[in-house]
Amino acid sequence: MKRVLIIDHGNAARSIMAEALINHYLGKSCGIHAESAGLAPKGTIDREALRALVEDGIETGLLRSKGLDDLPDFAYDLVVTVCDNVKEACPTLPGVKKELHIGFVDPEGKPFVAYERELHQMKNLLIPRIKEELCEA
Repeated sequence: MKRVLIIDHGNAARSIMAEALINHYLGKSCGIHAESAGLAPKGTIDREALRALVEDGIETGLLRSKGLDDLPDFAYDLVVTVCDNVKEACPTLPGVKKELHIGFVDPEGKPFVAYERELHQMKNLLIPRIKEELCEA
């Protein structure tokens, strides 16, 4: 099983949506398990992020907002930052094999269509890139 960690600031929207998408699209087909965390976790998931996932047919039952301190270890095959500010502030994590940055716009506080747009962007940009990095290697 290959492990992916998605990091953003609040772990309330972008990284949560990325975690769910990766597990949905690449979990069984590529043997990937994704988790997400925030540098300053909000502790809750944006309602509209969950709505966008559910409307896209993605399971949300196991998702929760958490920080790096909540993770048991850092033995990840890939760490992906999805927030430009986090890319600069993210600490070096021991045990990480590879790091990648793909920035997405934070939809927090915007209309639902912004969440749908970012979910669509993640499906088109993030999923193929993770597949390229870990499935076809």
